[in-house]
Amino acid sequence: MPSVAGQEVIGVLVVDDHAVVRRGLAAYLESADGIEAVAEAVNGRDALVQLRRLATENRLPKVVLMDVLMPEMDGISAIGEILASYPDVRVVMLTSFGEVERVYAALQAGAAGYLLKDADPDEVAAAIRAAARGEVHLDPAVAGRLTRQLVSPPTGLASLTARERTVLALVARGLSNRQIAAELYISDRTARTHVSHVLTKLQLSSRTQAALVAIREGLIPPPSP
Repeated sequence: MPSVAGQEVIGVLVVDDHAVVRRGLAAYLESADGIEAVAEAVNGRDALVQLRRLATENRLPKVVLMDVLMPEMDGISAIGEILASYPDVRVVMLTSFGEVERVYAALQAGAAGYLLKDADPDEVAAAIRAAARGEVHLDPAVAGRLTRQLVSPPTGLASLTARERTVLALVARGLSNRQIAAELYISDRTARTHVSHVLTKLQLSSRTQAALVAIREGLIPPPSP
């Protein structure tokens, strides 16, 4: 990346499925000292395409600023793939959703920051700079919720293991226990056990309720109208 006054400019890839949001963020970043919006993407899959292109052009950004809920590939799913291919890239989530479960999922996936879309523009820039330094920056409201969660037992999605989250997403996609077993290369009995644990931990009585929870919490996108 080029430098300004001897300091390296932080390149940022802006990822959001709403064009107005993307362009607004890009315009703001262009005005922030030491930060440059190098490209835009409409979802997690497109972000990977843009990163491959930028890498071949030797313009790989230092930070990806990304929404959580997007079609085709959501932000949390994209984090792992981005970090696997580009370990030096940092990912900051910028979203309207501040539920603790989503924050946990993002941080566990490797996010270097989590901001709400009503954040002050200067805080967005601060989060990008912190991520570029290898630090983690959380929205104050999000940090407060995490702190409160730490002193109480986990509930909701936070109570599920990584495998149980995967099972919940597969249930929400309409897969039967046998299909889940085939998808995860486990026995039918193990699949049934996982589904039972998911329903018990979430205090649900049906797979339909589980599917609604998965959609509400952003594990899978809502069905198309």
